[in-house]
Amino acid sequence: MYTDTERCVRAVQSKDARFDGWFFTAVLTTGIYCRPSCPAVPPKPENMRFHPSAAACQAAGFRACKRCRPDAAPGSPEWNERADAVARAMRLIADGVVDREGVPGLAARLGYSARQVERQLRAELGAGPLALARAQRAQTARLLVETTALPMAEIAFAAGFASIRAFNDTVREVYALSPSALRARVPKTSGAAATAGVLVLRLPFRAPLTPDNLFGHLAATAVPGVEEWRDGAYRRTLRLPYGHGIVALAPAPAHIDCRLTLTDLRDLPVAITRCRRLLDLDADPVAVDDRLRTDELLAPLVDKAPGRRVPRTVDEAEFAVRAVLGQQVSTAAARTHAARLVTAHGEPVDDPHGGLTHLFPAPGALAALDPERLAMPRSRRTTLTTLVGRLADGTLRLGADSDWAEARVRLAALPGFGPWTVELIAMRALGDPDAFLPTDLGTRRAATLTGLPGTPAALTARAAAWRPWRSYAVQYLWATDDHPINVLPPPAGATSPRRATPPNDPAPRTPPPDPAKQVTP
Repeated sequence: MYTDTERCVRAVQSKDARFDGWFFTAVLTTGIYCRPSCPAVPPKPENMRFHPSAAACQAAGFRACKRCRPDAAPGSPEWNERADAVARAMRLIADGVVDREGVPGLAARLGYSARQVERQLRAELGAGPLALARAQRAQTARLLVETTALPMAEIAFAAGFASIRAFNDTVREVYALSPSALRARVPKTSGAAATAGVLVLRLPFRAPLTPDNLFGHLAATAVPGVEEWRDGAYRRTLRLPYGHGIVALAPAPAHIDCRLTLTDLRDLPVAITRCRRLLDLDADPVAVDDRLRTDELLAPLVDKAPGRRVPRTVDEAEFAVRAVLGQQVSTAAARTHAARLVTAHGEPVDDPHGGLTHLFPAPGALAALDPERLAMPRSRRTTLTTLVGRLADGTLRLGADSDWAEARVRLAALPGFGPWTVELIAMRALGDPDAFLPTDLGTRRAATLTGLPGTPAALTARAAAWRPWRSYAVQYLWATDDHPINVLPPPAGATSPRRATPPNDPAPRTPPPDPAKQVTP
C-alpha cells in the first residue's frame, strides 16, 4: 500500500487508525516517522515519504515519533494473510529466528539462499532481515526499559543485543533518547508490577474487535493445568525458546491487557508475538467484514458483532495433537484426554498467581507414550501416535514457516486425517484466513438457520464469494449458537449460560476417520 501515495496521504490527513502497521510516514522536515493515526498536525504532503516498515524508516535515517510510538502499532496484516516466502520470513523474524539462528538459519527454514531472502525482503519491505530484527530488538528494549526496573545491562542482553554499546546506540538512533532518558519519561508507578516478576503490557489491535467468541472459545476448551479462566483473564503456560512463561490476557476496550511472567527475559518478543497470534490481533477486521457483508445472509451476522477474530494457538504442534484428541468426542471428553496427557507427560511449572501446573507436552515427550493406555478407539490411537512421531522426528513441521498448501498435503497423508481435521489445523494452528469447514456440524447447522445452503458442496460453492476470509465466516456462523464458547465466561459465582443441546454431538459407535460431527479443540 505504501506505494499508493494519494491513498497514504488521505489516511494520514484523516488520522485513520485502520492503516496503522500497513505503512509508516517519514517526515522530511522533522526527521521522524509516525503511524498514520499520529495525533500531531499532519505534515504537508510534499514533506511526506512512505515506507513499508519501521526498519525501512530507520535505515533511511528517521527516528520514531515520541507521541504516536509507531513501533507499538499493530503488525501488518499482510504477514498473516499470505504464505509466500516474504510473509513466512516476517513471521519467523517476529518469532525471533534471526536472533537465535542468524540469517542463514532463516534462509534454511524457508528453503532459499540467504542472498535470495535478503533480496526479496529488501524489495518488499525496504530492509533486510538483520535490519528488521534490529527494529524488533529496539522495540523489546523500549518495553523492558519502560515496564521493568531491570539494570540496563540486563535489558540489553534480554532484548537480544550483543553488547551494551549496540544497545545504547540503537536506542538513541531509534528514539532520539538514551535508555536512561527513556526510562525517566515513565511515571514512577509504572514499573511496580514488573518488580514482582510480572511484565504488564498493552497489546494493540485494529478496531473493531468482538471478544466474546475469541475468549469464550479459549476458556471453554481450556486444558486443565495448561489453561484457565481466572479473574476475567485467559491464562496459560507458554513453551518458549529459552525457558517457559505464563501469560494472562484480558480484553479491554482499546487494547488487550497482557501480564507475562518469564523465566528468561530473552523470550519477551517471542511471547508477545505468539500471544498476538493466539488472539489474531494483527487482523484487518474492516477488510474482512466488508467482504463478508457482500453476502446478504452473512451481513446481519457481521453487523450484529463486527470484528470477530479467529482463536488460534501459541503452539502449532500442540494444537494438532488436540485436534486429534477432539475427533468425534464432546468438548469435555477432549479436555479430559488432553489433561491426562499433560499430567503424564507435561513438564511441571510453578504458578504462584493461579492454578496452572504444566506445559503441554512436546512431541518428543509424547512419542514415548504407550498407545494401549489411551482411552480411545484403536484407529484414533494410530492417528495420534503417527502424528506425534512425525512431529518428533521432523518429517512433519508445523510452525510460522509452514507453507499452508504443503502442510495440508502432508497432514492429509496421515492415517485418520480427513478434510475437517486438516482444515481446522490450517485455520487455527497455521493461521490460514481462508481455511473452511463445510462438513463441520456447527457450520452446517448455522448455515441452515441463516438460510445458507446446508450441504457441504453447495455451501462451499456459496462460500467462494467470501474468499480469502472464509475462516472468519466460519466464526460468524459458529457464533449463531448459544453455546458458552461464544460468550465471555461469567464472573466468579455467576450462573454460566446453558443450552439445550451439546455443541458437538457424541460420536457414533463406528465413526469414520474424519466425519462432520467433531469438537473444536
